[in-house]
Amino acid sequence: MKDLLKVLSREEITALSLCFLYQENGYSKYRMSKFEEYDLYVKNKDFLVSENVITFNDTDGKLLALKPDVTLSIIKNSKDMPDGQMKVYYNENVYRVSKGTRSFKEIMQVGLECLGRIDDKAVTEVLCLASKSLDLISKENVLEISHLGIVSGVLKAFNVSAEGCKEIFKYLGEKNVQGASEVCVNEGLSQEKQTLIKKLVNIYGSPENVLPELEAFKISDQVIEAINQLSTILKELKAMGVYDRICIGFSVVNDMNYYNGLAFKGFIEGVPTGILSDGQYDRLMSKMGKKSQAIGFAVYLDELSKLPLTLKGEE
Repeated sequence: MKDLLKVLSREEITALSLCFLYQENGYSKYRMSKFEEYDLYVKNKDFLVSENVITFNDTDGKLLALKPDVTLSIIKNSKDMPDGQMKVYYNENVYRVSKGTRSFKEIMQVGLECLGRIDDKAVTEVLCLASKSLDLISKENVLEISHLGIVSGVLKAFNVSAEGCKEIFKYLGEKNVQGASEVCVNEGLSQEKQTLIKKLVNIYGSPENVLPELEAFKISDQVIEAINQLSTILKELKAMGVYDRICIGFSVVNDMNYYNGLAFKGFIEGVPTGILSDGQYDRLMSKMGKKSQAIGFAVYLDELSKLPLTLKGEE
């Protein structure tokens, strides 16, 4: 390993470690082109982290784009198998606008996708690998898990308007109680319902502390089903030994037009933003004409430049 340190960057070594982890757990390497037809990103621009895409014309005049996202390419080019399962991992570069410089940046990204029939076992496996991925980078980490079915179920039961739901999702992501309160007032919600919404914004902590709090939200069959699924998956993760650094919160709120079910984000000490994120995106699959379900995550290796080099096995 020390010889590798002389020729490989921190990001490259971490990428190799993650790829070995995924391969050992039954995921196959997925290779793809560096570019796709620009139309793919136009149709799914809300799914992208940034709308800025580098484009160019092919020799036949067709407009192509350097890929700003891997998931869309995998969905587009994969066989639809709703009764089976395809498990793949990737180590690819994507091209996005840097938040700091506002210029385009080539970003090394490693991740995995599980497509097909997604049951609780598949969800648990992906969450377990997300936690182990964080461990490979730093032992000081937290995997925050949310369930979009709980949030959407509560808002649906309270008859919150589409615009109100959009705003509350925004304030959940910001942990902004005041903003959520103002939406509740504008929606004409009762004091009791407002209290539950504000509680949803504030909830964060270990599964032992949060699961009892969720009992107050069992106000519809949809919410009960989501809470039960979350509880079941957490029990399985505990049995797998990846429970201690898991927290439950609802600031992880992905776009409901594309995502459903579990959503999650991984954090490590020393980096202010998440270095791992994603969730279950059955709705994106349906939007792209697929009957399969899907869940996955990406690790953003460019964030590692903010950390000292510490790898598993090196002391």
